Amino acid sequence: MTQMTYNRLYLEGDWRRTASSGTIPVYSASTEERIGTVPEAGTADADAAVQAAREAFDDPTGWSTWDPARRAEVLERFAAALEARGAETARRVSLQNGMPITLAEQFEQWFPAVVVRYYSHLMVDLAQEETRPGMLGGSSRVIRQPVGVVAAIVPWNVPQAITFLKLAPALASGCTVVLKPAPETVLDAMLMCEAAAEAGFPAGVLNVVPGGRELGAHLVSHPRVDKVSFTGSTAAGRAIAETCGRLLRPVTLELGGKSAAIVLDDADLHATIESFYAATLLNNGQICWLCTRVLAPRSRYTEVVDTITALASSLSVGDPLDPGTQMGPLVSARQRDRVEGYIAKGLSEGARITTGGGRPKGLDRGWFLEPTVFADVDASHTIAQEEIFGPVLSVIPYSSEEEAVAIANDSEYGLGGTVWTADSDRGEALARRISSGTIGINAYANEPTAP
Repeated sequence: MTQMTYNRLYLEGDWRRTASSGTIPVYSASTEERIGTVPEAGTADADAAVQAAREAFDDPTGWSTWDPARRAEVLERFAAALEARGAETARRVSLQNGMPITLAEQFEQWFPAVVVRYYSHLMVDLAQEETRPGMLGGSSRVIRQPVGVVAAIVPWNVPQAITFLKLAPALASGCTVVLKPAPETVLDAMLMCEAAAEAGFPAGVLNVVPGGRELGAHLVSHPRVDKVSFTGSTAAGRAIAETCGRLLRPVTLELGGKSAAIVLDDADLHATIESFYAATLLNNGQICWLCTRVLAPRSRYTEVVDTITALASSLSVGDPLDPGTQMGPLVSARQRDRVEGYIAKGLSEGARITTGGGRPKGLDRGWFLEPTVFADVDASHTIAQEEIFGPVLSVIPYSSEEEAVAIANDSEYGLGGTVWTADSDRGEALARRISSGTIGINAYANEPTAP
């Protein structure tokens, strides 16, 4: 495979050499071969990026002061440039993190341009000022203004979709951004930078600094950053929240998940099996909102276990660039080791594997792992409480709806969830009792227009 090698980073509106001599090697998740190299940004590079973003934001005639329609013209060029590179973006993501290409085409090829246009149009149509009558005889003028320099830190699992859930609203509203992509998925970020350069953003509006946790921590605490947006682990999120709390700095966090899929006694999983797969095992189990705890009524427990087992065992595991692949490799050897550690823990605590549990035969290269289903799982088991971030499901029995709600809510997480039922009204009534940010009925989608 031809190596994808970059020797400059997109900083201050141009391609520049880094102050650091470090590099980030990039590997294929399916072959373990090195496929590219990107410069690693150091703290001096991050400082330069923040300074450029600060100057661009503070410019009295710059990006933050432009009429939203004028910003929309640049963002439309950005969206078009992203679309022109969409197929290659999807390919690079699949190579790096193992995402099946058919999924990458949805999340990474098409979504970024769509969300850029959505927020761009939203800002054009949104009133920038409004007057509200006061209670004390006067009135209040409410003015919507960009918050300032945003430090955006994104993970490796759905890198471009998550990048644009941060970039699109920030740029459309007039903020300037310093983006730190994860070191596992930097080749797609560099392609995004090429699109940004083609779009013609003013210098400093968008700056990209690839690096690890130390660089992220430096950005989070930087004195010239106004807002932090982070997606990643709960442990890292707590540390970021502590830092931002001391600094009184606004922060948005999307962290880990251990969401519950409640299968009610009237559910027809066979009729919704594709949606159930998407809500539980999508992207090789490497999505934070997946429902990896499946709660099944005791009256139908064996049937539900058998249905889920058949689903997991039927999935096509292989090369993520093959359109027929439903389950690719995990992102790294370290991630596979982590997931295998949880599988061993599940067995040691008394749960029973009904399918999977090992590495697939015939796939000796790449960080592959079989889709795995555990039965006889107690809600207190480690595999039912901690985020695994791999293709591992735990099926937990319950005796009543009240018990199902209690089990679903017995979690440190509150990100997503689903209810599976033939009666949508019944499903919604139950969903309202779950302590979680979002809930799907017989399906799940992380809808960008929802809070």
